[in-house]
Amino acid sequence: MKKKLNFAALFAMLTIGALLFYGCDFLDWLLNEDADEEANTQENTSNMVRINGGTFTMGSPEDEPDRWDNETQRQVTVSSFFMGKYEVTQKEYQEIMGYNPSTFKGDNLPVERVTWFDTIEYCNKRSLKEGFTPVYTITSRTPASGYPITAATVTANWNANGYRLPTEAEWEYACRAGTTTPFSTGYNITTDQANYNGYYPYNNNAKGTSLEKTTPVGNFAANAWGLHDMHGNVWEWCWDWYGAYASGTQTDPKGAASGSNRSLRGGSWDYLAWGLRSANRHTLYSAANPGSNRTNAAGFRVVRF
Repeated sequence: MKKKLNFAALFAMLTIGALLFYGCDFLDWLLNEDADEEANTQENTSNMVRINGGTFTMGSPEDEPDRWDNETQRQVTVSSFFMGKYEVTQKEYQEIMGYNPSTFKGDNLPVERVTWFDTIEYCNKRSLKEGFTPVYTITSRTPASGYPITAATVTANWNANGYRLPTEAEWEYACRAGTTTPFSTGYNITTDQANYNGYYPYNNNAKGTSLEKTTPVGNFAANAWGLHDMHGNVWEWCWDWYGAYASGTQTDPKGAASGSNRSLRGGSWDYLAWGLRSANRHTLYSAANPGSNRTNAAGFRVVRF
């Protein structure tokens, strides 16, 4: 009667033999193989950074220079999520949407001149391409096809695992990266740290330069949580309506139920330094179709669960 070959035992014997014959060189090879596999896994996450949930003070203190009245402080708890390490690039946008609306051309430059509705459709298309469940349902699209999208009815399924825009709470939590100062860089930000109009520095600090254009994503150092260009380069669309915060402690707030405009965060290449503050809120006004405006100073980054 034939005996079955025990492959597990054979592999163990060969491994032990290799260790005895080759010594440390073979062990190093095994460890490096594991390390390479882990590195490849990291590279295949589409440049998404895990942001661990927590509680923070959203908004700005009343004595923060150049603050606005709509930055009322409150305690907010945010659940864990993944966020794009970089702003969405023109190459990424072209691959999904089939066109590039940007003024400043370059594969690794952030896409700009996108409406809020354009970014919503990008999120859904990218989700489908990568095998995730789309977050958004889009109806009454204007135009019915083509771009830019200037009007639509959009609803969100917050249980879906696809790509989406960050809420303002998620955005500010990630931007601050544990800090409580006006910027994640401290009480000031320079043109060595972000792309903005340095001729108008923050709180009477020294003037810097003005590049008068966007810069490649990741050109400036990341914040403490590994996110680049949270301050400057291009404004970033968020999900929320631009309106007053709800009062009191909040958990995963999604903003007002309705409003006249959508929110932007982060400042841009052409904006003054105070606009880059972590708590600063901005919008592109459009009385007719909120979210339909676009500019070469506004782009976006994506998040997902």
